[in-house]
Amino acid sequence: FLGALWAPCGRPYKGRRSVPVSQTRWRQRPYHSSAQRGQRISSSRTSRSENASTDTGRGDTSQAHMPLITKLILALTIGSAQPLRLPVGRITSLDRRKLVASVSDSEFYKSPRLVAHADDAFLRKLTALYRERLPAGGVLLDLMSSHISHLPPAISFARVDGHGMNAEELTKNPAFAGGQWWVQDLNEDPALSFAADGEYDAVLCMAGVQYLQEPESVFAECSRVLKPNGVMIVAFTNSFFHQKAIYGWSERGMATRAKLVRDYMRAAGGFDDITIEGDGTGLVAQLASIGGLGGDPFAAVVGRKNGS
Repeated sequence: FLGALWAPCGRPYKGRRSVPVSQTRWRQRPYHSSAQRGQRISSSRTSRSENASTDTGRGDTSQAHMPLITKLILALTIGSAQPLRLPVGRITSLDRRKLVASVSDSEFYKSPRLVAHADDAFLRKLTALYRERLPAGGVLLDLMSSHISHLPPAISFARVDGHGMNAEELTKNPAFAGGQWWVQDLNEDPALSFAADGEYDAVLCMAGVQYLQEPESVFAECSRVLKPNGVMIVAFTNSFFHQKAIYGWSERGMATRAKLVRDYMRAAGGFDDITIEGDGTGLVAQLASIGGLGGDPFAAVVGRKNGS
């Protein structure tokens, strides 16, 4: 009975077996994703045209007759501009399949969805957490974002960059007015190749982590682009597009989801002082939410990049 109540809508998916937290394991060895060989899918605010050329293969013919030393210099400089930091482990018990795999992510997010993804009470708690943890004058990256970032209006930031799956949504986000934004499917390519090492004071991810199929790789990249002692904040609730979430997320409750995100950071490597914030992981909050009385439960996992 209690197991059913802990499911997102009070009903576990038939034919699926919930995975207890005690069975969450990750292997401490590098995971080599096939996406490392994939093509970068990114676009900036300054190159929104659908007819814009890609970087794939550029300069291949001109390098055919270059001296060896020139090729080595180019390989070192170009390769280092778009590094991919590998995670230190991988959660082997996580079911990464999509609930509905027939529609690609790019097709699903083709039309803009100008919605808040959570109720007002959740958003107030999120903004309060940002107010507490984000540095004034810092440089931020809002990952898997949309048309609003829910940043505290009383704090000024040097720059806010954005990432998402729909260009129209990102265009409408006022937080990105002084920065840049990119469209990229992180399930196809988890590399944040648009960002330099140690570029950001904070990386934010609100209501998006449940869709990641290789979260350890994405979080490892977040660690790479963070400055030493930079912070990553991953917030979520039990309201999401169920057809695009992975099985391993949908079959868990709020408390075990928070522990799962904490394990993502541990498997990614580079994070210290990982804490679970918010009152949405308690049994009372989840029962009230299922009954339609308590609104969207709020939970966030906060990790700080180590200072090395």
